[in-house]
Amino acid sequence: MPHVVERTEDLLAVLAGVAHVDGDRLVIDDEQRFRSETAAHLAWTAVFTDDETARETARWIIWEAAQALGARSASIHELYMARGRGEVHGFTVPAINLRAETFDMARTIFAAAQEADVGAVILELARSEQTYTFQRPIDYSTAILAGAIAAGWTNPVFIQGDHYQFNAKKYTADPEGMTEEIRRACRMAIDAGYRNIDIDSSTLVDLSKPTVDEQQRENYHRAAELTALIRSLETDGVTISVGGEIGEVGKENSTVEELEAYLDGYRRELDARAPGAAGISKVSVQTGTSHGGVPLPGGGVAAVKLDFEVLRRLGELARSRGLAGAVQHGASTLPDELFHRFPSVETAEIHLATGFQNLLYEHPAFPADLLSEIDEWCMSNAADERKPGETDEQFLYKTRKKAIGPFKRQLWDLPQKDEILAAQHRKIAFLFTELGVNGSFAMVERYIHPVELHRPAPESLRTLAAAR
Repeated sequence: MPHVVERTEDLLAVLAGVAHVDGDRLVIDDEQRFRSETAAHLAWTAVFTDDETARETARWIIWEAAQALGARSASIHELYMARGRGEVHGFTVPAINLRAETFDMARTIFAAAQEADVGAVILELARSEQTYTFQRPIDYSTAILAGAIAAGWTNPVFIQGDHYQFNAKKYTADPEGMTEEIRRACRMAIDAGYRNIDIDSSTLVDLSKPTVDEQQRENYHRAAELTALIRSLETDGVTISVGGEIGEVGKENSTVEELEAYLDGYRRELDARAPGAAGISKVSVQTGTSHGGVPLPGGGVAAVKLDFEVLRRLGELARSRGLAGAVQHGASTLPDELFHRFPSVETAEIHLATGFQNLLYEHPAFPADLLSEIDEWCMSNAADERKPGETDEQFLYKTRKKAIGPFKRQLWDLPQKDEILAAQHRKIAFLFTELGVNGSFAMVERYIHPVELHRPAPESLRTLAAAR
C-alpha cells in the first residue's frame, strides 16, 4: 500500500536513487521504479498529507515527472477541428468522470488504452463533482498525471473540466456574481493544467421567450464571454478545447433550430469580444438521457428512450459549422448494446460517470460493512435531498456519490480494490471497442502535439536539494 509522506525532506528520501532535483527541473534516474513505486507514494502524499508544504512539493514532482516522461496535459481541440473538416470520423471519444479512486482509475484507464492502442480518451471532473468528491482542479490533475505515469503512459493526457455550469436560480438573483464563479473556476482549472473545459450555460435557456434566439440568448452570451476569457488565459500556445451546450440534460430534447440560434449568436458575441478567436470545438445536446439514470423504486435504472436521430442531425449541423459534432451526456448507465450506435451516427464525445461509480459500490468484493457505513452516512447527511415517496433504494442510488469525499481515504485504500479495478478495466476495454477508439493513437499523434511546460520548484524543495 502506498504511504503518505508528511515532511518535504522525507520526499527527497522517497526520490533517492529514482529522481533528483536540479534547480527547477526534476531529473528521472530510474524510470521503471518511478513508474512502479514512486508515483503512487507521491499521489497519496499529494492527496492525504496534512503538511501543505509536502503536498505542494508532491504536486510539483508529479507535474515535472509528467513532463519528463511524456505524459503531458494536452488539448483535444486540434483533433476536433480535424473532425470538423472531415479529415477523421467514425469514432466517439469517451470522456470519463473519475469520482473515486482517481489515481487507480486513471492508471487502469491508461493501461487499458495502451493495450488497444487508444489515444482518444478524456478524463474529466464536473464542477459539482469537485465539491462532493473533495477534489479541487489541482488535486484532480495531479492524481490523473500520477496515474498516467504509473501506467507507463507516454501520450497526451486530456484532462477536462466538465459542466462548468451556471446555477439558474443564483444567476437570476445575481447574474454577475454567478458568472464570476464560473470565471474563477476556469482560471483555477487552467492553472491546474486542464486544457479542456465545457461551459454549460444551457441552464439559462428560457423557453418562455417568443423566439428561439431570445430563448438561447443568455446561453450563447455567457458561453462566448467565457470563451473569450479562456482565450486570454492561453499563455503556452495551446488552444484550449471549449465545449458549449444547448439543452440541459434531463430536460426537453434539443432541436436544429435551437442549435442554429446558439451557434449564430455565439459567433456574433465572440467576434464582438475577441475578433477571430477560436470558438467551441463541440456542443452538448439533450437526447433523452438524464445524469446517473432514473432509479426505480425496487432497484435498477429505468429504460431510456434515447433519440439517436437527434444526435445525427445536430452532429451534422455542428460539423457543417466546423465543430467536431454533438456530445452525449448521461450515458454510462445505458444498456451495453447501445454504445456501438454512437459512432455510427458520428457522435463526437460521450460522457460516462455513474456507471463506474455503480460498478465500484455494487461489486461483490466491495466491503459490506463499508457500504453499510456509507448508506448510514447518506441517510444522516443527505436526508434533505430525499423526495416524497422515494424508496431507500432510490434515495441511496442518488446520494451515494455524496459520500465519496467523506470516505475518500477508505476508497483509495480498499484492500479488495484489485478485483474491482479488474472489473473496471474490462468495462473500459469494452467501451473503447464499442465507441470505435481502438487504434486511435496514430490519429491523435498526427494532430495533437503537447507542449512541455515546466513550473518553478517550491523554494523549500530547492533549498533542501541544494543542501544535499
